[in-house]
Formats: sequence, C-alpha cells, structure tokens
Amino acid sequence: MSPVTMIPPGSTIGMLGAGQLGRMTALAAARLGYKVHVFAPESMDSSCGQVVAYHTQAGWHDRLALARFADDVDVITLEWENVPTETVEFLSRHVGVHPGAPVLAVAQDRLAEKRFANSLGIGTAPFHAVDGVAALKEAMAAIGGRAILKSTRMGYDGRGQVRLAPDSDLVAAWESLGADMAVLEGFVDFTCEISVIVARSANGATAAYPVAENRHRDGILDTTTVPARVTAPVAAEATRIALLMAEKLEVVGLLAVEMFVTPDGRVLVNEMAPRPHNSGHWTMDFAETCQFEQLVRAVCGLPLGSTSARGACVMTNLIGADADHWADYLAEPGTHLHLYGKGEARPGRKMGHINRPA
Repeated sequence: MSPVTMIPPGSTIGMLGAGQLGRMTALAAARLGYKVHVFAPESMDSSCGQVVAYHTQAGWHDRLALARFADDVDVITLEWENVPTETVEFLSRHVGVHPGAPVLAVAQDRLAEKRFANSLGIGTAPFHAVDGVAALKEAMAAIGGRAILKSTRMGYDGRGQVRLAPDSDLVAAWESLGADMAVLEGFVDFTCEISVIVARSANGATAAYPVAENRHRDGILDTTTVPARVTAPVAAEATRIALLMAEKLEVVGLLAVEMFVTPDGRVLVNEMAPRPHNSGHWTMDFAETCQFEQLVRAVCGLPLGSTSARGACVMTNLIGADADHWADYLAEPGTHLHLYGKGEARPGRKMGHINRPA
C-alpha cells in the first residue's frame, strides 16, 4: 500500500451538509487549524453555516457550483449520508471525497445495508423486500407476527416507518409510507440497543470507540450510556462487527453501526451510518479524542487519536423545548451543554445535547 498523503493544517476541508454534525466537525477542525467550506442547499444561517469560514448554497446537482466548490477545497467529507451518489461521483473527479460513492450506495439503502451485513455472516432481523401491497401481504405471512415496514431510503429518527401487527390494514400502511420500495423487518426480542463507532484511515489504520448503550423515545435517540451494560464477549463481538464492516466497505472516515443484543447474547446489526453519529456525542467531553476530531484526522490522513473513555458518562439529547432549560444545565456541576444554533424548537427537533458523568 502506497503512503497516504497528509493534508496539513491550514488546508480547507469541504463539508457536504449543513446540520449540527457538520457544525461540530467544523469546530473540531478549527481547533486543528483547518478551515471548513460547507456546501448545502440550506442558507448561511444553518447550524453548520454559522461557524464555517466559507459557505456555498446550491443544489446537489448544480455542477457549476460543485466544480467551484471542489476547486476551493483540499478534501471533502460529509455529515449526511443521503447526499446523492451522483454528486459525490462528480466531486471525486476533482478532489478526494471520504466516504466515497460506493459506501453511500450501501448506506443510503436499508435493504442494501442488510444484505451487505448478511454477506459478511453478520446477523440482522428477519427481513423481506417489499414493492407493493401484494408483496407486503406475502412478507407479513412469512414473518408471521409483528413487524416494522420501513422505506428503504431517507428514513431517520423514526420517520419513514410503520409498525404492523397481524391484524393491521396493510393497504393503508403501504399508502401511508409513500415509498416505491420498502423493507419489512420482523421484531427482534432484544435486551438492549448498542452502537459502535469506528474510524478508518486510507492506509487501513482503525480505531474503535467503547460500546455505547442507547435508549430511544418516540423513535429518536434519548440517551447514550458509556460504557454499555453488556458482557465482555458481547462488547468484543459488537466491536468486531463494526470494524469488519468498515474494512469491507473500505470506509475512510467514520462508520457508526447500530445493533441489537438478544437475550441469548447474539449481536444483530440494525443500521449503519458512515459519518459522525448521535450516539457518539459523549466523546466531546468524555473521550481522549472526540468523534468529530477523529473524522478530521481520518480524512486528512493524520494519525488516528486515542478512543479511550475518560470515565463513565451519559449523553442526553435535548429535543424541542428541552433546550429551553439551558440555564439549568449550565448550573449543574460536571454537566457539559452543547447547543446547535437552531432558532425554532419544534417537537422532535434535535436542538442540542448534554454530557454528564454517569
């Protein structure tokens, strides 16, 4: 393997997407001496746009704007895996983009994700591809119990999902989803949900963060606890799975893998994301190297940082009006507040998070 060229501090990192993950990556990049140029359809007042050196507001298929953007940056990464693969392929002809289009092709499609995991011998919930009501009826009969119908693309934080029981109205469920293609997943009897975030550099170096335990509320991540309350064999298997998936996908950057732990100790993959992840926000205050700095290190060819935790901790998302209590969080000893610069606190909207000692 040929040596990887390091992109030194003082260079400009391109960021695709303008949300809070881009914001926190840009702040970490600035600490290392990098500038960030964000490209997104959102305005300059977006969460990420507020803190970056440069901002291009344009559509994902505006090739003239994309070419100018590529000429202005030294490397590109992303904070949202649903950037069109055509956009990433076009940019890749001008400058390095990490992760690349082949990774996104898998990560953007729930069906492709599950098939990829299974191809590596990694377990998932039972699932069936569904392209209409007739296929949904057959899949429900095959699963034989409760299930979740999910759009294959663009679903997150509980969106694009319908819970089904054997007596559910399948015609109404399919129509409510509003998708051309979906995946029907059988329910998994699990003791907890966990995730592992791994970093991988272009030279193949990897680093894995401790296993995190996640609890959701209304389909949105509520808390992440580190270390996860799982056995050592379960933690080792979850880490092995995440590292294997990152290696086989040839990810450069970060890969977050969400998993279920069953009562008999099996670890099943649920979803993955090739970017910083909500369940990794604890690293900002309780890890030797936060996930956002680690992303910068990986895509710029720098040595990966230590992923060791500095102590047990809990991350809590601030959803909607939760963020209105910012003064109370600031008054709590040992609590670290992170707000995302969003103006309107709508129900279900992630406004920030806090990290506390466990």
